[in-house]
Amino acid sequence: MTIDAPTTGSSRRRTLVLATIAVGAFVSVLDQTGVSLALPELATHFSATIPVVQWVALGFILVTGSLLIPMGRLSDLIGRKRVYVIGFVVFIAGALLAGLSPSLGAVIAARLFQGIGAAMIQANGMAMALATFPPSERGKVIGLFMTMVGMGAVGGPVVSGVVVDFLGWRAVFLMGVPLGIISLISAIVILNPDSKSHTADTPKSEKFDWLGAFLSATSVAVFLLVMTNAYRIGWSSPIVLSAFGAALLLFVTFIYWERRTASPMLALDLFESKAFSLGSASSFFTFLAGTAVFSLMPFYLQGVAGLSPAQTGLIIAPTAVLFAITGPISGRLSDKYGPKSFEFLGLASLLAGMLILGTISESTPLYVIQLSLIFQGVGMGTFNPPNQSSVLATVDLSRIGVATAFTNMVRNTANVTGIGLAITIVTMRMGALGFEPSLDAVTGGGEGVEAAFSQGLRLAFLTLGAFIGLAGVSTWVKHLGAPAREDILDVALEPTTESRPS
Repeated sequence: MTIDAPTTGSSRRRTLVLATIAVGAFVSVLDQTGVSLALPELATHFSATIPVVQWVALGFILVTGSLLIPMGRLSDLIGRKRVYVIGFVVFIAGALLAGLSPSLGAVIAARLFQGIGAAMIQANGMAMALATFPPSERGKVIGLFMTMVGMGAVGGPVVSGVVVDFLGWRAVFLMGVPLGIISLISAIVILNPDSKSHTADTPKSEKFDWLGAFLSATSVAVFLLVMTNAYRIGWSSPIVLSAFGAALLLFVTFIYWERRTASPMLALDLFESKAFSLGSASSFFTFLAGTAVFSLMPFYLQGVAGLSPAQTGLIIAPTAVLFAITGPISGRLSDKYGPKSFEFLGLASLLAGMLILGTISESTPLYVIQLSLIFQGVGMGTFNPPNQSSVLATVDLSRIGVATAFTNMVRNTANVTGIGLAITIVTMRMGALGFEPSLDAVTGGGEGVEAAFSQGLRLAFLTLGAFIGLAGVSTWVKHLGAPAREDILDVALEPTTESRPS
């Protein structure tokens, strides 16, 4: 098992390492979220339907989300920098192939390949950052890292909207090449080399759990696949119910196997910690609610408010800026004063933004929309760093790779679940009012469709607000009986004689 040093090098070098990893996270997430605004132009170029073209984005998400835990575990065994660097090579190659593809099928295949690289990148970035800094700076590290992830998620549509308007759909994929090359070179030059594998406290017989990797990857992939299609097919259809059953069976089999294998893919004793399990639940609920907002708002801003993709990006941009500002501040302050207050402050801001969106109509002023999105950006930036810090404080460095991969898998799964749930609510409401139950109907226009869509949005946003409430309950229970400061948990990340690099 590869165990990195908890502190390596000077303060300046640690900062360079963190900056390199943060930029890498931004690039991989930017590419993942930015493709959505290129899909309509892709459909026109290849004379394809939106459901078919959506596989360009869906395939990437499925591969990335399903491989995060296996890639995190692999990095714990063979080295994080090695997996991370290979990931960027794959990512760059996939971006180039997608941008030069002569057919839609080739674009989809390239994106599937690129998703493998994204999983290798996202599974290892935070683990390497945490292994480089001392436990006392954990919140600051997570704050900057989560800020870059959030900026990539929110900034993807912003950047891609401008790129599509001026350069076309191919540029959306090709821009990943120079950005990826910069990140790759930085990683090779700056990141600390991997320590020797199989340290004194790790049996050399420990192997990669291939069956666990297969079960975890397929269970996540089937779940994500059904969540992204259930609203079209119908939640009560035999196909959807069978797929949910298959995902559940695969998941139960995975748990059964992990309890019995000598070298598990995901050590289940991590969930015995209340901070880890309930903190992960809070993270799931907040990402479920937050991502759905940014997925639905482009339809409102372009289909109802009549804005262009570039204008839509500018409306959303302040959210990314505020996320970038509040994330590191919240993380640093939570290192000093503890995470509890900042977690609840972030959740309050998220809930305020969602309640404002719960009043949306076809005549809502744009400044009201911007205000609600600002609350969302501040809330996500304030909540996530201290929450992630409290989750990962319970994890030993020897398992930090798979643990951070799990937290990323939670985020990705929550993103897809939230989008599927929100679209279902919106389209069901549109259908109940006599309109085509499809988001395509919004961009197509028609008398009354904007009002019906707005009604669906109100119901969806209020439902998402309830999930933020669940995050609040989970966070409250997490802190019940806990010390005012959770510094005692820092022992999990403190260096030991056995864990120092050779």
